[in-house]
Amino acid sequence: MTGSSDTPHLPRSAPIEAYGNGGFRFDAMSHRGSLLCLPDSIWAWPVATPGEIDRTALKRVFDQASGIDTLLIGTGTEIWLPPNRLREALRAVHIGVDAMMTGPAIRTYNIMIGERRRVAAALIAVP
Repeated sequence: MTGSSDTPHLPRSAPIEAYGNGGFRFDAMSHRGSLLCLPDSIWAWPVATPGEIDRTALKRVFDQASGIDTLLIGTGTEIWLPPNRLREALRAVHIGVDAMMTGPAIRTYNIMIGERRRVAAALIAVP
């Protein structure tokens, strides 16, 4: 990915068309690494394991909290539950969170954006 860390990879949301081999395909593009999908953009996300997911890793989600109702977290191939502290911080800004492996998270995300829901997805790339 080129550009500064402040430049969106894609300045709008888009369904995820494929995933695996350490990356994703969406909007006729491909990206190696994890993604943070927001209602208005898709960003490269420097997270490789669920243990790295915290308030700092989700800063863009918190910054756009007024436009997000649900955060889906795709945890790669691991099952992971967000720590209570993170759940409480998201609840405080009125964002529901649901963590699941990346495949189911992508399928749920695609359905929700198809329904024009206010959803974000933090997706860890899978091998």
